[in-house]
Amino acid sequence: MSDRLRFVKETSRKFINARTIVLAAAVVAAYGVYEHPPLESVGRQEVALRLNRLTGTTTRLGEGVALVLPGIHELRRYSLLDQTYTPTRSAKADGEAPFQSSEGLSLGVELSIRYAIDPATLADKASRLPDDVGAELVEPLVQGVVYKVFTRYTVREIFSSKRQELQDVIEAELRPLLAADGIALRRVTMGNVDLPADYRAGMDKLLAVELETEQMQYTLQLKEKQVKESELEAEAEKVRREKAAEASANEQIIAAKAQEEAMKHVIPFKQKQIEQRRLEADAEKAARIRTAEGTAEARRIEAQGEADSRRKLAEADAYRVEQLGKVASEQLERDGALITKHPLLIQKTLADKLSDRVSVIIAPTPADGGFIGANLIGGMKAQAMTQAPQE
Repeated sequence: MSDRLRFVKETSRKFINARTIVLAAAVVAAYGVYEHPPLESVGRQEVALRLNRLTGTTTRLGEGVALVLPGIHELRRYSLLDQTYTPTRSAKADGEAPFQSSEGLSLGVELSIRYAIDPATLADKASRLPDDVGAELVEPLVQGVVYKVFTRYTVREIFSSKRQELQDVIEAELRPLLAADGIALRRVTMGNVDLPADYRAGMDKLLAVELETEQMQYTLQLKEKQVKESELEAEAEKVRREKAAEASANEQIIAAKAQEEAMKHVIPFKQKQIEQRRLEADAEKAARIRTAEGTAEARRIEAQGEADSRRKLAEADAYRVEQLGKVASEQLERDGALITKHPLLIQKTLADKLSDRVSVIIAPTPADGGFIGANLIGGMKAQAMTQAPQE
């Protein structure tokens, strides 16, 4: 009974120990998975290298999810985007690490080296790549090449005349060095060049002298060109005048020939015009003569008619005067007979004549009892009136 109990206890203790070990192993595995997940993602524009520690092989992985077993695999990610390295310590002539020219002068240059990881050779070169490619690989290679290249050129060449050549030389020497480590060089760009203050002052003076010299050269060249231009203009003016004179002479010749040719047709035409004008003059002369004759005849007829008319008028006037005289004589004869027969008609007629202008006439009665208006018409008329009754 005691042996069986001892066996059960021993068996239970072993089972508990095994379960504890399994549970501990499960906890350790879960913690390992939590701390080091077996699945990792490779982002866009990235490439990853998975290193197998057991076999030593390297596998290149693209964008997506990658299986990474803790303790077995090691995953390294590299960006495929272009990166830029700029040596800021060498950008100023009085900076920490300025460049040196062939004269031994310090100068600063703003450089920009653009590079990227070459995914085609990454798997072969991954074992030699450091964790920080820019600081541990690109920067030393760039400094080693750039410092060496700048010592081949003078400050003047670096500053002005051979900037493009410098960029090409740096690219040519740096490209194979970076390609050996799986890095593709995109471009080397050279920016501002910072010169030493003393050298800049001297260079400014030299540039000013050179500018004056170049300006004088350009002035002399301009004067020479102006002289040549004047000569060419004078020559062109001479040729132009000669051509104009030739053209004018040719025009005159052509005009003379045309005038001569035209005269051949104009002379007969002028002769015809003269003949036509002579005939027109003769016709006009005959027309004027006929018109004058017609006018004279018309005037003669008009004069004769007017003379006849005046004679008729004179005869009619004479006849009228004669008749009026006869009528007047007969009227006077009748009036005389009437007055002789009735002498008071004179007083009545006088009163009728004065009645329109005189309202009352006061006159003394004649002493002889004669006509009351005898004093108004005069003594001669009174005497005649006194003699009339006696006759």
